Amino acid sequence: MAKRAIVLGGGMVGSVMACDLARDGEFEVTLADRSPESLAAAVQRAERLRVAPLTTVEADLSDPERIASLVQDHDVVLGALASHLGFEALRAVAGTGKPYADISFMPEDALELDEVAKSSGSACVVDCGVAPGMSNLLAGWGHARLDSTEKIEIYVGGLPVVRTQPFEYKAGFAPADVIEEYTRPSRVIENGRMVVKEALSEPEPLEFDGLGTLEAFNTDGLRSLAETLKVPNMVEKTMRYPGHAALMSAFRDAGLFSKEAIQVDGQSVIPLHVTSRVMFPKWTYEEGEEDLTVMRVLVHGQTEGKQRTLRWDLNDRYSQAEGATSMSRTTALPCAIVARLLCDKVFTKPGVHPPEVLGAVPEMPERILAALKARGVVYTERG
Repeated sequence: MAKRAIVLGGGMVGSVMACDLARDGEFEVTLADRSPESLAAAVQRAERLRVAPLTTVEADLSDPERIASLVQDHDVVLGALASHLGFEALRAVAGTGKPYADISFMPEDALELDEVAKSSGSACVVDCGVAPGMSNLLAGWGHARLDSTEKIEIYVGGLPVVRTQPFEYKAGFAPADVIEEYTRPSRVIENGRMVVKEALSEPEPLEFDGLGTLEAFNTDGLRSLAETLKVPNMVEKTMRYPGHAALMSAFRDAGLFSKEAIQVDGQSVIPLHVTSRVMFPKWTYEEGEEDLTVMRVLVHGQTEGKQRTLRWDLNDRYSQAEGATSMSRTTALPCAIVARLLCDKVFTKPGVHPPEVLGAVPEMPERILAALKARGVVYTERG
């Protein structure tokens, strides 16, 4: 008898999750979203990939009661909602006792719902994408493999292959969540203390084979790592083509990303809404337009008294075969793989868990990396 999975959110990432789960007949997959257009596109994608048909449900996923009702008859739940919906969706699913794998870049602290999940017996893995996500898992795995860890560095970026002025960027996931990265204060760990820095600050150049020079800047990507790993120095930076950070800083400092209403000709206007409406069409990938995802995780420390650095690199490209952006695949597939492991009771510990917890579970990182490699997403380890 097939297992039953439900994916909350039918956008670029949610549709990839749904199709991955439906690809081998192991799952009956339901996809829920409020947009009939998104659901129809996901169904067409499943047909094109010749996976098992998807069941779709048009639903308001800002309603926690509706979410709780939807997930009741399913064996596992996956979350692919925008950040502002993530926390309440997590609360709703955690309260049902269902296992949950989620990629929502929620601004709230997901670990605050740990007791809710423990009380119901729900095993929830949050931030389960690429970064946060695989970056956390690799950081946790590296930390577990060293006798002592001195520093963790995470660099990640999603970029268009073809650079086009003025932005030289397009969004591989919800554009509103990109802006959230550019405005949310960034937490880093320096000499054992948490330091809060402005997003987009401290740009630095980095060289990558086949890409040349990229520019890395502070964003709030450490998230749970800042609390869960006792490492004296940790930083996460987002990478873009050089110059993008300065342009986004100018937009932000001019107030164009503000959520506070202003008066314009007697009308109340929220600057972020106007900026989004004007800018996001220019940030949207055209059908078949190629993107790439690049990531480097460095874990520095000691083993048997000797200095050692563990390093993982990802350089993933748009998949012509699947017709899916690299960012949607590298974000969706870890979540789908973890959902399979949750459903198979490979990991059953009740509570809300960030991916670094899985990184310390014996053989878990290897299983996830092998499953990703089988799907064409390859992390290369060095050191």
